[in-house]
Amino acid sequence: MLKNLFRWWGQGDRASTARDSLAGLSLACMNIPQVLGYARIAGMPAVTGLYTVLLPLVAFAGVGSSRHLVVAADSATAAIFSSALARMAPPGSAHYMALVSMVALLSAGFLLAARLFRLGFLADFLSRTVLVGFMAGVGLQVGIAMTYDMLGLQATAHNPFLQFVELLKALPHLAPLSAAISLVMCLFLYAGEKFAPHKPLALVLVAGSIFASWAMGLEARGVALVGPLSGGLPSLHFPRVGWNDMLSLLPVATSCVFVIIAQSAATSRTYAYKFQEDVDANRDILGLSAANAMAALSGTFTVNGSPTQTAMAVQAGARSQKAQLVFACVTLVVLLFLTGPLHYLPRCVLGAIVFSVAMGMIDLRALWRIRQESPGEFGLALITATTVVGVGVEQGILVAIALSLFRHVRHSYEPHTMVLQEDAQTKLLEASPVKAGVETEPGLIVYRFCADLFYANCNRFADDIRFLIKTAPTPVRCIVVDASAITDIDYSAASLLRTVLQELQAKSVLIAFGRVNPFLRADMDRHRISAVLGESNIYAQLHTAVAAARSHARCEKA
Repeated sequence: MLKNLFRWWGQGDRASTARDSLAGLSLACMNIPQVLGYARIAGMPAVTGLYTVLLPLVAFAGVGSSRHLVVAADSATAAIFSSALARMAPPGSAHYMALVSMVALLSAGFLLAARLFRLGFLADFLSRTVLVGFMAGVGLQVGIAMTYDMLGLQATAHNPFLQFVELLKALPHLAPLSAAISLVMCLFLYAGEKFAPHKPLALVLVAGSIFASWAMGLEARGVALVGPLSGGLPSLHFPRVGWNDMLSLLPVATSCVFVIIAQSAATSRTYAYKFQEDVDANRDILGLSAANAMAALSGTFTVNGSPTQTAMAVQAGARSQKAQLVFACVTLVVLLFLTGPLHYLPRCVLGAIVFSVAMGMIDLRALWRIRQESPGEFGLALITATTVVGVGVEQGILVAIALSLFRHVRHSYEPHTMVLQEDAQTKLLEASPVKAGVETEPGLIVYRFCADLFYANCNRFADDIRFLIKTAPTPVRCIVVDASAITDIDYSAASLLRTVLQELQAKSVLIAFGRVNPFLRADMDRHRISAVLGESNIYAQLHTAVAAARSHARCEKA
């Protein structure tokens, strides 16, 4: 770990070190207010948000491979465990804090297991479509929760939908001054995002609101404050949680791990591609495991590779983990000397900052592009977002995974199937959909099946063959299967395929396979398809299979 830290710090010249140092300072200015807000989402004391950007951040820099990924508190994972743990203990209580730290420790263990078994590929099971919907749902959920702080209200419900209904009923009892301050903060943050996106406006607003709260006595005027923060370094200890509680935390930690792997891998890959760098997904998983272990031992909550904070770091000029190490150093200074003033920070200001972050998670442009290009996938994104808001974040991530897999299986279950016909101008074989009366030429059908053959779609293959023979305008003498898209045949599909071959042979219809790759050929041999089909009817090229079929058809006519 130390070797990796020295490697980061020793890379580059003075100019790059200065650039990364300034980027780290800027990153701290923009993100320290955000991590305080993330602690609010997590139901933890505000100071624990600072702990997430101290030891966990250094741990990832010492173990991970990504030059750009910022590992810290994240709204998505905070929302996942807070919504589940709020039912087990009062937020902010000693028991609740122990449960939160144990979720981080369990997440570290699961991530370590994922690294040992090289499970970095699990990130691919969350499609971009449902991930956009999931993040939109999390943004809405967090936005609803933060509206209570912005208006000076207290939430009693845990379900986001019930919170929204309760919020509408409680509007007549809002605190006018808190609501006015929140509105001004949101307007400033929106204007800053539009006109000064790289400036630490959030830090300026936090500092200004702290001074105004102290000077004007806002607490006496009905504005709720963050309250006293314990300064100094976090105490390292093992979270004490009972066995039954630990078992109850396993699904929560599992959901967090899926989000951590998916978001972190997607973010690190994005910036590695942008800067033409290599990234080791499995090594990053090990770094995330180390970061969450340090989070658990230092009494804070689950950390994640944050897309928003990574984007901020890159925009500020960061090109290596040096910037993140500077960020950790600034956090250390704040913990040692500057926690006192944070006592006067109004909760409505913190709520407004987190609300703005939450609204930024709703990528309307991406949703609109998905709707334009693929209405079906847009529906999946909306279902995911609705599940997060109506049921919960934990269930939402499971629905997101299920929908991603369902989309893939559905494409394989209903693959494109076509008949190749000769184009009148080019004289080349062109694909057209399977329908009644379609043939390649009299007596010959060249059929293309665009997926692997397995138990769920093999009936489609058999039904198409039978349908094309039955509806052909002339008696079918030969069928050539273009197998270019088939690389695998399972046991059920092989059994049905042998039955179809025997049916065709009984009808004196020759069937041949063209473009047979080595993987398909191995499956055909293993499942005895080659023996039923005949070695002479298996071809590596399509044109040789078609030529042999035409020759057979001419012989049959003669």
